Amino acid sequence: MLVVSIAAKALQYLHKLGIVHRDLKPANILLDKHLRPHLADFGLAEYKIDLKQVSTENWKSSGKPTGGFHKKNMVGTLIYMAPEVLRKEIHTEKSDVYSFGISANELLTGVVPYTDLRAEAQAHTVLEMNYTEQQLTAAVVSEGLRPVLAGLESGASASLLSLIQRCWDADPENRPSFADIVVELALILESEDRVKEGEAGFSESLVSHENLDIANMQSYQESINWFTHGKDFSERTSLPSNAASTWIDSPNDPSSYHPVLSWGSFSTCGRRETMEDTHFLIPQMCNQKNIHLFGIFDGHRGAAAAEFCAGALPGFLQNLGSLISPSHALLEAFVKTDLAFRNELDSLRKSKGVIQKDWHPGCTAITALIVENKLFVANAGDCRTILCRAGHPYALSRDHVASCLEERERVIDAGCQVKWQVDTWRVGHAALQVTRSIGDDDLKPAVTAEPEITETILSAEDEYLVMASDGLWDVMKNSDVVNIIRDTVKEPGMCSKRLATEAVERGSNDNITVIVVFLCSVSTAERIY
Repeated sequence: MLVVSIAAKALQYLHKLGIVHRDLKPANILLDKHLRPHLADFGLAEYKIDLKQVSTENWKSSGKPTGGFHKKNMVGTLIYMAPEVLRKEIHTEKSDVYSFGISANELLTGVVPYTDLRAEAQAHTVLEMNYTEQQLTAAVVSEGLRPVLAGLESGASASLLSLIQRCWDADPENRPSFADIVVELALILESEDRVKEGEAGFSESLVSHENLDIANMQSYQESINWFTHGKDFSERTSLPSNAASTWIDSPNDPSSYHPVLSWGSFSTCGRRETMEDTHFLIPQMCNQKNIHLFGIFDGHRGAAAAEFCAGALPGFLQNLGSLISPSHALLEAFVKTDLAFRNELDSLRKSKGVIQKDWHPGCTAITALIVENKLFVANAGDCRTILCRAGHPYALSRDHVASCLEERERVIDAGCQVKWQVDTWRVGHAALQVTRSIGDDDLKPAVTAEPEITETILSAEDEYLVMASDGLWDVMKNSDVVNIIRDTVKEPGMCSKRLATEAVERGSNDNITVIVVFLCSVSTAERIY
């Protein structure tokens, strides 16, 4: 909600200056390291006065489309474009309002527009003509098709949902201005704050009693900020910020290969009701330009473990730079994160029954650490990382699932039962499919948090990495991923989104998180703008 409000204020300011953004979408709302949102990418922005000089009569597409059509004519990303723009009319401030409504709804639902079960039409951008963009355009313009509106279960108020619907009204005259939107959002935020204050007081009175019912217990445990808990744990053992610099052997060696990195990510809850994936992108870790860290955590039995890991694991890893090697540091970071999370759960259980004793959340985890020209991938669970080398995919991790004979035997040898249930092998009474994870304290030590680690020397043949949660790999082969990226504009954020959207279309029933890291520079002709 706060992101939506700040984006609205940024657009209000832009419109006051007489500028129309023309490409508003979640991918162009960036978060800084303090998670504060910033409106970005003004490559297609124009002054209103300049747009008025373009009439319907002289409108034409010129030049090769690069993420849209030519800058002075039809531009943008198809699924966020207003009906009047799709009709080749002039882009106005109210067209930005339409895009804002679509984007706000996506932020609430976590679902890419038109990728839910209801919609048949699929599209990515105007550039990607392999999809039925004509069907989608006709449906949006003539039939009033809109994304499925977020429900009250998303936490959005009825007032906010009503505002979103007015923003994407077919008639631009019926859409509010950003001045009106900012005022309405301020009132909605104020109303929500009052409600939260009332709920907080009610929760405190509940906790003061010994006998908490399960519904209230669940509500309380969801209010815990697990990311902050994880970050606090890792900071308690902090070392000098340049500790990881000991991993660099010869930072000034001109003869060694140095990859040129660009990265992007996309995540969606897909067909699930809740989002349990969490990820991070930490370029230049420890302020070292040659050290980069990327990670994905796929939660199960709740999002707590994934959120905790996202806060704790980077800090633990950063503070282990004085160890023998990056591989050793990754191993220790996984183990320390697992121990810290389970200790925190145990502590909260003993604190007046704050959380249920039979609640045992966990998450799978995968990280990619790039130190100069060396790539270290640490995996515990069924997330996966592949490397595209000379156009071919190479798996850098192995799925840790009970259907793998070697993993199944390891779990059985550790004293845990494995049974065939429903459609596959599953571990213990929790019927967990994965055999390694962080958390899952009811299945330790059989379901270990110790990762398998691979080390790869990068070369000029290496094109990009793809890291993803199992929501992608359930419906795609490694070769499918490479083929899709081959046909997508070479921008990592767009590639990530294209893969996730394709996975939803292919029927993935899980949360989906994708990180794409290009390891070499790409031609500007292949970029969006």
